[in-house]
Amino acid sequence: MRHLHTRTTRRSLLGALAAGALCATGLAAPAAVAAPGAAPAAPAVDAGLALTPPMGFNNWNSTHCRADFNEAMVKGIADIFVERGLKDAGYEYVNLDDCWALPSRDANGKLVPDPVRFPGGIKAVADYVHAKGLKLGIYTSAGSKTCNSAGFPGALGHEYSDAQQFADWGVDYLKYDNCNNQGVDAKQRYTTMRDALAATGRPIVYSICEWGENKPWEWAADVGQLWRTTGDISDNWGSMLSILKQNLPLAPHAGPGRWNDPDMLEVGNGGMTDTEYRSHFSMWAVMAAPLLIGSDLRSASEETFDILGNREVIAVDQDPLGKQGAVVSSAGGRWVVAKEMRDGSRAVALFNESGSAQRITTSATAVGLPDADAYTMRDLWQHRSYNTAGTISATVPAHGTVVVRVQADGRWAQHPPAVELGLEGGTLVEAGRAAALTSTVTDLGRTAAKRVSVALTGPEGWSVKATSPTSSPSLPTGRSLRTKWAVRAPAGTPVGSYGLTLKASYRSPTGVRVDSVLPLSATVVVPPPSGTSGLGDLAWLSATNGWGPVERNTSNGESDAGDGNPITMGGVVYGTGLGVHAESAVEYYAGGACEAVTARVGVDDEEGADGTVAFEIWADGVKAASSGVLTNAMPDRPITADVTGAQVVRLVATDGGDGITSDHGDWAEARLSC
Repeated sequence: MRHLHTRTTRRSLLGALAAGALCATGLAAPAAVAAPGAAPAAPAVDAGLALTPPMGFNNWNSTHCRADFNEAMVKGIADIFVERGLKDAGYEYVNLDDCWALPSRDANGKLVPDPVRFPGGIKAVADYVHAKGLKLGIYTSAGSKTCNSAGFPGALGHEYSDAQQFADWGVDYLKYDNCNNQGVDAKQRYTTMRDALAATGRPIVYSICEWGENKPWEWAADVGQLWRTTGDISDNWGSMLSILKQNLPLAPHAGPGRWNDPDMLEVGNGGMTDTEYRSHFSMWAVMAAPLLIGSDLRSASEETFDILGNREVIAVDQDPLGKQGAVVSSAGGRWVVAKEMRDGSRAVALFNESGSAQRITTSATAVGLPDADAYTMRDLWQHRSYNTAGTISATVPAHGTVVVRVQADGRWAQHPPAVELGLEGGTLVEAGRAAALTSTVTDLGRTAAKRVSVALTGPEGWSVKATSPTSSPSLPTGRSLRTKWAVRAPAGTPVGSYGLTLKASYRSPTGVRVDSVLPLSATVVVPPPSGTSGLGDLAWLSATNGWGPVERNTSNGESDAGDGNPITMGGVVYGTGLGVHAESAVEYYAGGACEAVTARVGVDDEEGADGTVAFEIWADGVKAASSGVLTNAMPDRPITADVTGAQVVRLVATDGGDGITSDHGDWAEARLSC
């Protein structure tokens, strides 16, 4: 079974029948229901539905099954779609997730809407939504019960009756989950509901939510319009990143009316930074994924609305050609993903997986554009156009994404040259000591950048001084202004991350002034202690984890901080180390003063028979040691890496190449010797 740890963990999944993951909700108790009988003949999937990826809202990520999921909320979301311009931006579906029904059917076997949550019934909600020019979606499961522990009725054996109820209510979209499926073949269960929906005569978009367990991208194109490719998403960087990596290779299977669905958006729910949410939204758009808002728009920030309402990024997702973006390169976590557009242009995402700013570069020909003297390059977050001689490049902040739309355009000379800002040298600063940095301003355009100047600023009280020229009268194509800087944080500055801003100003050949800004961060660090130290006790530079936080000196445990257990592998208990969950990365400052990292690594016993994890140690971006793939059935093993002279040491835990399945990993007795 394959699942992301989202609503629950492996231990509480043991009660599910033939269901190893949860798609939308918590666990349902098993219940015996007869397998569905033979279905009447019905037409195949409606080829006219979801010709672009569905856009809308689903309540689950923000409300789960809480009482605030009700008729008033749903109507309020519809109102906000209209009032805040989301409807005009393309958002169409207002979808109900689990918990909308009573736990029991009526005497006639019909579904009954919860009269407390939906006193007017589902049809009244649908009528309200339709009156706004929007559409209504609903949820059930291809099993005897839905996924929630309250045991709401699923549609297995009731497909035709339930589908007709949905049609009678005016439902336009069905999300069909996978819990309590009684072991019935997935293709059979999902095809039966397809036929039932078709038999109603109402066009209803059909979302197959079987978590990618049976590779629906290989068989579901004539069953539904979209299919989940992964387990559930959680509102954290590690979860989003893992799902992104699972969905990217499936690009050949997507197209109009048949979409890979990497799950709903978490944008605005609070578990990631705005930079990370922009990456989330950008990458879902480049992957031609459904864009279903998962945050409560009644309390959303302006930044959330700005991200969700970026019409230029939405246009990438909604391009009628229907191509999913394909990976061009991904070395070192520097991702280039290019999406062919109907007008011949390419949408290109430069995505930085790593925890520090990275230069990510490609070319117009590498992303599939024809040879040309120059190209127009539109930055879809800056909303500005430039010309480029063919290089597509940016220094991308940690966990950030730059999205550009590039085309061979004869009008390229109307735009100023693209200029790339960069910073060489590490941004790790020991308080009271000057750090040497070098900024670069590089002309990527076919035309020259004139009257170029650069400035670097830091927090109040910091000393930032240029030690070489900060201006140039002209930069021809491919030339750079390189400026050296001495950056000093005051003695006593607390350890942490601090903002730096690199700003360049220049003029195009026609005299248009352009200001370009690159936000960066400097991290104030302390030298590592001499001798051998336990990594579970040292401060780290950064830590990302696929499920909950990285735990110090305990296992990963559940999703909350501090809920881990004693680190245990093969029955042996270890008192120190790190408890992680793939995908995970923990970085430490070594300052060039350390020699070795040692640990014992393996899959924690708390996951029973599940879990495959590979452990890696990196020194300044170079892999210094690897454990190979370890399973719960294998004993833990020692790992040692020579990190002599490294500034940064990084401990990585991957999923072992088979997807995330309860991948709790331990760095037992992890030590840094300096």
